[in-house]
Amino acid sequence: MDMQQTTQPAAMTQKETPPSERRKWLKKLYTQRHIQIMALLGIAWMIIFNYVPMYGIIIAFKDYDIIRTISEAPWAGLTHFKEFLSDENFGYVMKNTLGISLIKLLLFPLPIIFAIFLNEVRSLRFKKAIQTISYLPHFLSWVVLGGILATWLADVGIINHILMALHVIDQPISYLAEPKYFWTIVITSDLWKELGWSAIIYLAAITSISPEMYEAATIDGAGRFQQMWYVTLPAIKGTISILFILAVSGVLNSNFDQILVLRNSLNDSASNVIDYYVYYTGISQGRFSYSAAVGLFKSVIALVLLLIANQVSKKLNDTSLF
Repeated sequence: MDMQQTTQPAAMTQKETPPSERRKWLKKLYTQRHIQIMALLGIAWMIIFNYVPMYGIIIAFKDYDIIRTISEAPWAGLTHFKEFLSDENFGYVMKNTLGISLIKLLLFPLPIIFAIFLNEVRSLRFKKAIQTISYLPHFLSWVVLGGILATWLADVGIINHILMALHVIDQPISYLAEPKYFWTIVITSDLWKELGWSAIIYLAAITSISPEMYEAATIDGAGRFQQMWYVTLPAIKGTISILFILAVSGVLNSNFDQILVLRNSLNDSASNVIDYYVYYTGISQGRFSYSAAVGLFKSVIALVLLLIANQVSKKLNDTSLF
């Protein structure tokens, strides 16, 4: 009898615990109802605009046109993928995409270096001025910046005037009409626009470093450059790894807005990247299934690169997205 009496309360307690936890959870949910509603709106937006349209991916495996619905279109299998891989444009489209993106990837350390040196500026007024100047181009659209660059790089633009005044060139050059200059223009302008903005995350990571670590390094006789190398860089290693993984996964993205604004028929051999190729074949030529197949091909490659970069980062420095 005693054993039954002692076991019954324990069993009852075990049964009563889950409802008690649920009540606490519901109470907490109610107190946070305003925040939860905001979060639910964001989740609903993501589902409606990011996940529901994914049904349309199946047109990459069909012969779709605007006359029939997606379900009515006949299946084509991997025909469009094979057509893209055997397309005469495949070679130079991939060359332009990878060439521009890999050079941008090689310049990945520049925002890190900029953030570290900016953090070392002691004058607060000077530091804010540099931040404002470096951040400002990010808030201008590529439509505006493209117009500015087209004016600067024209035959009668300021770039030609400066170079001719310095006797670097003898005759004006129409830079956007020459394919050999296009990659340099794209990479330089992208760096000018995004350098300061890209450094924000690194600056935020640097501000979270304990000042005691710098004090200990100073006591040990470390100079400012040694503190950057042995204190700052190791402390933001995790942030660098995550952003590098994302940069690797986006190696086939060539900034469509920028390319669309700066390209023309004269520099087509250097400016035709995957994103523009999808736009041109899908919108201008009406080859919806083919362009969807090309876009899906790019997404699959991006996923593979993400998984590889994630595993490499996980093994090298125990930092990964998942």
